[in-house]
Formats: sequence, structure tokens, C-alpha cells
Amino acid sequence: MSVTALVMAGGKATRMKMNNEKPLVEVAGRPLIEHVLNALRGVGKIDEIIVAVTRYTPKTATAARGYSVRVLVTPGRDWCSDVQYAVRQLQLGTVLTIAADLPLITCEVIEEIIHHYERCRKPALTVAVPLETCERLGLSVGYSFVCRGRRVVPTGIDVIDGKRIDDGMLEESVLVVDDTRVAVNVNSPNDIQVAESILQSSRV
Repeated sequence: MSVTALVMAGGKATRMKMNNEKPLVEVAGRPLIEHVLNALRGVGKIDEIIVAVTRYTPKTATAARGYSVRVLVTPGRDWCSDVQYAVRQLQLGTVLTIAADLPLITCEVIEEIIHHYERCRKPALTVAVPLETCERLGLSVGYSFVCRGRRVVPTGIDVIDGKRIDDGMLEESVLVVDDTRVAVNVNSPNDIQVAESILQSSRV
């Protein structure tokens, strides 16, 4: 199975309270989006990487082209609408959507997510982490939901069958991963400190 990676890099990042566009905010000396792109490049089943930007992230669009990836400007209404726009516009098949603000993500984690999608035999997969893991790390948390009796937080990583994008609400599997590498989704200045602390400790 070949997979297209769609990096979502068009949000306003109102919670960051910074002048810079969030995908370009640096963690451990590199922009957030560079961490994600480097991980994606190590995944064998990913045959193309596309960065989805909006009018809110023009500098990210310019930077992304410098990484030699395809750039698509989406309407910027919301995450789901922009994913649907990209899938329809480019006629994509299997798509792994991933937020541009996951600085700890690795190719090994992404490969396991794709492998789980192949096994679940459902058209959509959502990746989540336990809420208590985010709280233990001191991360900012927005939306959460209950899965199998446990409150979990979406990570910003999903896999969908793009050929069924017009089928309405797709049946999905939820993969709950208690893993720091997917839990750290940078949405605040404090989250940057958490990410850098973890990266520094992993190098010791």
C-alpha cells in the first residue's frame, strides 16, 4: 500500500502568542515542520509528501518549497474541510494527515500507525493518546473524547481512504497510543519547553 502524507500547516495558532507562523516556530533549533518532514521521509510506504497551507501561513508555504515537497494552498476554513479539499483536488488515495507541530514524531511511529491502518480494515483511523499522559507531561489540552471507557486526546494524526471522501461519515478505528512521541503537540509556549526538555533528555 502506498500512502500520501498530507502535512497540515495552515492554522492561525492563536494560542501560541507569537508573531511567527506556528509551523516555523523552532524546537531544538529546527522549525516544527522540519521535524515532521524529516520523520516522514524515513517511511518507506509514503510515496509523496504534500504540505497543506492557507492564506494564514504564507511564510510556511515558502519554507516548505525549500524542503522540496509539494505545496497546496487550501481554503483555510477548518481542518476537516481543508483535508477534504486536498483529497478531492489532488484525487488522493490512502492519505496520512499529520499536524505540522509534532516535533517528537519518528518514522518508526508513523510506520506502526500505517501498519495498524492496514490491519484495522476500516476506511479511517484516528490516533489518540490518554489524557492522563498529556496532563503528566504538563501539555496544553483542548478537545478530548472518551474511547473504550478512557478519556483520550487526538494527536493530529489520521489515516483515511481518500477514495471514499464523499461517503459521508466514515467508519473509523481509534488507535490509542501511550507514547510521548505522539503526545507532544505544540500549541503553547509551554509545550515548546516540554518538547525541548524531552529531546534534550533523550540525547543524554
